[in-house]
Amino acid sequence: MKTLLTLPLLALCAALAAAPAHADVRVRANIGMVFDNRYHHDHYYPAPGYVAPRVPRGSVIVGAGPGRYWFHGGVWYQPYGPRYRVVTPPVGVVIPLLPPSYVTLTLGGQPYYYANGVYYRPVPEGYAVATPPADTAAPQVQPAPPPPPPKADPIIYPRNGQSPEQLETDRRDCNRWATTQPNAQADSSVFNRAVEACMDGRGYTLK
Repeated sequence: MKTLLTLPLLALCAALAAAPAHADVRVRANIGMVFDNRYHHDHYYPAPGYVAPRVPRGSVIVGAGPGRYWFHGGVWYQPYGPRYRVVTPPVGVVIPLLPPSYVTLTLGGQPYYYANGVYYRPVPEGYAVATPPADTAAPQVQPAPPPPPPKADPIIYPRNGQSPEQLETDRRDCNRWATTQPNAQADSSVFNRAVEACMDGRGYTLK
């Protein structure tokens, strides 16, 4: 049994070792994950099409109606029946903050941010999903600054007996409001504090 489990792991390691460092390598593992090492990004993500029972706590809601997405840690989700499916975002959709891990690039003289197969361009509202640039020349790669230590997602208590539906509505509105605060789009700690202040003002205790 140990030998049977070891063989797939050896095959995965061999595939990663043989790939060029600059190649767009997204190796699918049998646990619904892909390994993305393009531009030395070197992170695992849920594979497109993976269906999760729920989105991660702290996900940012982007858009509305049928075009609504949930974004967390560089992964995009859309409703799939009662669950959520990992998808590739459409070009032009805007997020208020970049994911914690990304690579900063200059391609064709233009700045890009890359994570999980998606390119982003800075826009006044935040960062827009961009069309993959023509990657004909070796890009100038700048490592992203190390992210701050992750902060545990707060426990939200509705002081006024708000329903789960109302809580979700308030959290979405507070996410949107937080993006308007100075430096919130460049500093996740500012964004999180703004969300917490907004939720407190709407009658929630966050611990």
